[in-house]
Amino acid sequence: MNRRSILKTLGLLPLPFGLSQSAMSENMPSSDQTPKNKDIFKELGVRTFINAAGTYTFMTGSLMQPEVVEAIRESSTAFCLLDELQDKVGERIAVITHAESAVVTSGCFSAMTLGLAGVLTGSDPKKAEMLPHLEGTGMKSEVIMQKGHFVGYAQALSNTGCKIIQVETREELEKAINEKTALLWFLHVQSDKGVINHEEWVSLGQKHQIPTMIDIAADVPPVSNLWKFNDMGFDLVCISGGKAMKGPQSAGLLMGKKNLIAAARLSMAPRGSTIGRGMKVNKEEIIGMYVALDNYVKMDHNRIWKEWEQRIAVIEQGVKTIPGIKTEVRVPSLGNVTPTLRITWDPSVIKMTTEEFREKLRAGNPSIEVMGTGDYAVNITAWVMKAGEEKIVAKRVGEVFRT
Repeated sequence: MNRRSILKTLGLLPLPFGLSQSAMSENMPSSDQTPKNKDIFKELGVRTFINAAGTYTFMTGSLMQPEVVEAIRESSTAFCLLDELQDKVGERIAVITHAESAVVTSGCFSAMTLGLAGVLTGSDPKKAEMLPHLEGTGMKSEVIMQKGHFVGYAQALSNTGCKIIQVETREELEKAINEKTALLWFLHVQSDKGVINHEEWVSLGQKHQIPTMIDIAADVPPVSNLWKFNDMGFDLVCISGGKAMKGPQSAGLLMGKKNLIAAARLSMAPRGSTIGRGMKVNKEEIIGMYVALDNYVKMDHNRIWKEWEQRIAVIEQGVKTIPGIKTEVRVPSLGNVTPTLRITWDPSVIKMTTEEFREKLRAGNPSIEVMGTGDYAVNITAWVMKAGEEKIVAKRVGEVFRT
């Protein structure tokens, strides 16, 4: 796709009031007015680093695809109606992900809150303005999840005013269902922590006519997860956009049944007086998220996987012969499913704690971030590195262990 024509392909560019492109260009800065490139991070005194850890929010996720950056720049030069843009983009995203409908949200957390809001309010905008105050509204007020799936991100559901009900078995779940039950929520990354699997969860929702939602925030790759859970029958699927897809860090997707997506949008900007007003997504992020998704599904994922493996191999080769070191390459089965190098060391040989090791990497030039996984262990990933950075990481990790 020609990214310079992205707005046009979405049917959003006739210019208002017959404004011509030439007239529009008259109001644009001339080339000699274009700001020169400068290092904003350096100017602000903010440390930048090679990310050998992964797509963590506190490390600002991933780096956007160049096509996404260009689409964001292009979409910043014209106005459009926010709802119309969400309509057009949502239609395209739904086709790609095998969903009935979709909308771009301000992250996966936001998708969860808005999705549940839609379940609670249905198509009634007055109810949307009542959230999170559920008492006396006639709206349902409970969300059921497996005990092993209860993590901090469940706050996204509590934000609607709902109470979280935890269960462990199918029998407990069916006993917990009552007239207040609004949603059955499933956390994919913790799916091995519960007795009830994905298919059975969907089946129970269908049996009791209660919508099911799944959080797959960090569960791409594999790329097939983008449509797997829609195909499986979950009513709502939530995912982050600023991880493997390398879209805007503050964007995500809510996919699912058409009536529920339409209801969720009643709590979204541009509407005010709702719990989702502060979860605004601007036109640039909406466009950027669409371009990121469209690009991502078309990539050669086998080639990319091999590149990740090669990068990890370079880093492993740089440290595996150091006395006291043990290395293992593995692929997590859930969440951040990419080749991961685990390095452990004998503290009697290498007298350094995990935090001391990480701090020495941070203090180097360039600075490097890895994840600590114990007193004498770290994990290193290569999937968000730039080409060639694996050689720098291999060299620096080896140097730190040898000091």
